[in-house]
Amino acid sequence: MLGPDNAIPERGESTAQNAAPYPNPLEELSLQQLRTRTSMKWRTHPADVLPLWVAEMDVRLAPSIVSALHSAIDAGDTGYPAGTRYAEELAAFAHRRWDWGGLAVERTTVVPDVMMGIVELLRLITDPGDSVVVNAPVYAPFYAFVSHADRRIAEAPLGEDSRIDIEALEEAFLRAKAVSRQAAFLLSNPHNPTGAVHTHEELEQVAALARRHGVRVISDEIHAPLVLAGASFTPYLSVPGSEDAFALMSASKGWNLAGLKAAVAIAGAQATDDLRRMPEEVSHGPSHLGIIAHTAAFKDGEDWLDALLLGLESNRALLGALLEQHLPTVKCTPPDGTYLAWLDCRALGLEDDLRLDGPAIVTDLAGPAQLFLEKGKVALSSGHVFGTGGAGHVRLNFATSQEILREAVRRMGAAAPY
Repeated sequence: MLGPDNAIPERGESTAQNAAPYPNPLEELSLQQLRTRTSMKWRTHPADVLPLWVAEMDVRLAPSIVSALHSAIDAGDTGYPAGTRYAEELAAFAHRRWDWGGLAVERTTVVPDVMMGIVELLRLITDPGDSVVVNAPVYAPFYAFVSHADRRIAEAPLGEDSRIDIEALEEAFLRAKAVSRQAAFLLSNPHNPTGAVHTHEELEQVAALARRHGVRVISDEIHAPLVLAGASFTPYLSVPGSEDAFALMSASKGWNLAGLKAAVAIAGAQATDDLRRMPEEVSHGPSHLGIIAHTAAFKDGEDWLDALLLGLESNRALLGALLEQHLPTVKCTPPDGTYLAWLDCRALGLEDDLRLDGPAIVTDLAGPAQLFLEKGKVALSSGHVFGTGGAGHVRLNFATSQEILREAVRRMGAAAPY
């Protein structure tokens, strides 16, 4: 049985566009219902573990997506994808949501998912052995996919405030250009794992720096719909100087569609010719049902998204209160966006090569993440896999019910070595 109810912190002003007609999507499913799922989040660990690690949300699908998928299946519409409706609805969403009218459908192409789109774009604008700059700590698959594409990672560490450090970025650009004919910068916007939403001014500085040093930018904007109260999202391609850059967008994170793969690659005005060199077979990778689901999300899913954002904002506040109660030495800057919290656990005094008694449940854990899993039965993402600056940290997914969140943090506090 989960822990007792606590008072829910009051919400601040929400970024939701209108009063949401839907109930909080995060409170619709019980733990018992969630444990019937067969996805990675719920099948990697034993049933007594609360999984707050991989970026899957504990929600039902938005009704508009359910309706679109049922209609397609009832009609047997399960063939090959065609047309540009996905990009059209994404462009309309971007105009409504972010007041960005610059997403030109003719400068887009569908790709299997955001990470595969990144790899294909890197193949267009860099050569094997070239450097790809990232802001560490950053989404762990950046390292794996870039390396598997035979490119080299060059880290530009985030600043002490967990935001882009322009001086460190320029140093990384200089190192990258010194050993590469063509270098790229892989931007996480909003940033995973810290949840920082880059400001317009920060992105203008990035664009100016990239232009000065001849570095091409690819912006991963998969978390763009998930910007919380107190911040606003700026599409990278909307800032001056980004004309030779690319962005990738998807409904995957905003509407929990990771298993229905599809994404859109977008070229800046001066990168269109590069995008046209994308091999035609890449567009065969997205799922037709995935494209239908993502299109429905951007077209008719905003009310559901608004309800989700209200729930996430409440959970963000609750998490802060729970950490203060159960883990007062753990530091967490409230994220501007995403549903991911980056917890600094270094004050717990755990080494990242910590090995507890008995075999580890999984092999890619160290330090606090391993402690919380083995002693607290809470699965979190281990900070060390996010690159330099990640050691001693964990990433927590708070896109779950408040009951589960309360119990998870209570278990973590009980496991901490005080």
